[in-house]
Formats: sequence, structure tokens, C-alpha cells
Amino acid sequence: MDGQESFISHLVELRNRLVKALLAVLIIFLCLVWWAKDLYALLAHPLMQVLPQGGQMIATDVVGVFLVPMKVTAWVALLLAMPFVLYQAWAFIAPGLYAHEKRLAIPLLVASCLLFVCGMAFAYFVFFPGMFRVMASFTPEGVAWMTDIDKYLSFVMGMFLAFGLTFEVPVAVVLLVLMGVMSVEKLVAIRRYVIVGAFVVAAVVTPPDVTSQLALAIPMCLLYEVGILVARMLERKPAA
Repeated sequence: MDGQESFISHLVELRNRLVKALLAVLIIFLCLVWWAKDLYALLAHPLMQVLPQGGQMIATDVVGVFLVPMKVTAWVALLLAMPFVLYQAWAFIAPGLYAHEKRLAIPLLVASCLLFVCGMAFAYFVFFPGMFRVMASFTPEGVAWMTDIDKYLSFVMGMFLAFGLTFEVPVAVVLLVLMGVMSVEKLVAIRRYVIVGAFVVAAVVTPPDVTSQLALAIPMCLLYEVGILVARMLERKPAA
């Protein structure tokens, strides 16, 4: 009976944490709705910069001009509320962790969030301008390059996710070492396979031009090396 009551109390706490997280996202979303068009314009800025004079996007869906800016606003609200959402997740799982697990979990959680945001920033400020310029240079004469705003949003969000996960490579490497799944020496030994895999992933995820593939594969390889360096330092620390 006590076990059942404990399980129910955990479910109630989980529900409360989820409600608080959703409320935080909803409140921020409602505060940003007035600037929904501006947020989409900011998202579309890298493409609009390379379009010919007078170039524009199109909306093939009747309600697309309303739904797409709302989707962008919802994503921005989730991103801004992420610290509070992660705090709620941490407050739920922290009581079940040991002290040394808490000491490791907090830095890894913070690093994961920062690296994911850095990946999105890299995609927005570096990848998109370069990739769109390459696409514009290959546009045939007499062809008007215009994209649907919903398809543009899907593409951008996919690239944000790809680069955000790419920048999580150091955290993944450190976790593999700390959990004892792999040693630093093993990670160094499989470096060549990781490099090949990075280029394969880049070829699958990014558009089919060399510049875009290099923009994803090279950071992935460099971040893998960063993860090895951090894991080596953490591996030596307990021995000392």
C-alpha cells in the first residue's frame, strides 16, 4: 500500500511539474504573440539577404500566413522558457540521485543547453548565409527563386536540430567515458571512423553541396576532439 501511495505521489508531482513548465511556455508565448511577424522576419533574414532585389517568399496555404509565425513564436517561447523547464525536470529527478551524480549532472545539463544554443547560433549566423549564397549562385537564368514560408520553417528547424545535436558531441563523449562504456584510448582509436561517420551524417542531413556538408562535418570532428580532451581531464581527476 505504501508503495502504491508513493507511486501516486510521484505521478502527482510529475503532473505538477509538467503543468508549471507548460504554463511558463504559454505565458512567454502570449507575451510574444504581438511580435510574431517580426520573429518570422528575423528567422527569414538569412534567406532574404541573398534573394534578388524585390525577391520574396510565398504562402501556398490559406492560413499559412497566420500559422507559420505562430509556430515560430511557440518555438521561441519554448527556447526562452527552457531554463525553467529544465529546472522543473531537475527538481523532479534530483531527489533520486546520489550526491556525486548531482555534482556531475548539473554541469552536464548546463553544458548541454549552452552547446545546443551555440549550435543553433552557428547554423543561423554561419551556415545559413553561406548555404543560401551557394544556392543563389546556382539559380538558373530566368528562374525566380521563391520558397513557401512553411517549407522554409521546416528546413530551418531541421537544420537547427541537426546543428544543435552536433554541438552535443562533447557531452556525449564525456558521458560515455564517465559511464564506463568507452575509455579515452578507445575513443582515440576510433577517431578515423568517427570522422568518416561525421561526413556521412553531414551528406545525409545537409543540402547536397560541399560547403554545407563541410559546415556540419568539420565542427562535429572538432567537437569530438574537445570531448576527448574534457573526458581525459575528468578521467585523471579521480586518480589524483
